[in-house]
Amino acid sequence: MESGGCKKVLVTGATGFVGRQVCRALRQEPGVDLAVVVRPGKINQAVAAQVWVSEDLFREPVERWQQWCEGIDTLIHLAWYAEPGLYLQSPRNLDCLQGSLAMAQGAVAAGVRRLVGIGTCFEYDLSGGVLSVHTPLNPVTLYAAAKASTYLTLSQYCAQAGVEFAWCRLFYLYGEGEDPRRFVPYLRSQLAAGEPALLTSGRQIRDYLDVAVAGDYIVKAALGSVQGALNICSGIPITVRQLAEQIAQEYGRLDLLRFGARPDNLVDPPCVVGLPFF
Repeated sequence: MESGGCKKVLVTGATGFVGRQVCRALRQEPGVDLAVVVRPGKINQAVAAQVWVSEDLFREPVERWQQWCEGIDTLIHLAWYAEPGLYLQSPRNLDCLQGSLAMAQGAVAAGVRRLVGIGTCFEYDLSGGVLSVHTPLNPVTLYAAAKASTYLTLSQYCAQAGVEFAWCRLFYLYGEGEDPRRFVPYLRSQLAAGEPALLTSGRQIRDYLDVAVAGDYIVKAALGSVQGALNICSGIPITVRQLAEQIAQEYGRLDLLRFGARPDNLVDPPCVVGLPFF
């Protein structure tokens, strides 16, 4: 598992929104030897001791994963299809589910000691508002269902194989490298340009966390001994309106916020707040 006193950690999705922060945190850890799997166009962004390249890692066979995981102590699996506006109901979630199971089979065959997967708060029954790892699961999108299925299957498979397994459920992340189509980048872009930001009522209560902090938490979980599900969140409730006002105050442009210019999503849960592990 370890060579030269180093713990070898393999990361998928290493150049993504969350993956970049996880790799940053791992590079700051003494005694960690980082390996990554990236797409061909992302090689220049991969800063690691070992770089494996795949056109589509979700179509890689078990045997390829076994090869890549040889000598790996811990596998952190962040890769998943997540294009804003499309990912929640995309059939590509099925590819991600199937590919993740093949990855796990290869990892187990290679003797990986610990596997860490990335889930979502949307796996939960959101009607409860405040969500703990004991909140029942009730996914209502294909994305959340595929994540929950991965969690349930790997929980059983890893336990049977004697592999440690942890599942980090992410809540509402924002920060460096965020897709410009998401809420916080849209808001900052409009304010910086002196243009109105068209918003809903903003009454929704959410649990926001900086992605850099989330990266640190994921690495703490990966290098620790906790098993099972854990929430990666702040545990601090804040309305969308309050967050928007905090950001607008940075620009001195509260006048550009147009609350109610967009209709509220009637199926959007009124409150999503997690009970954090860290």
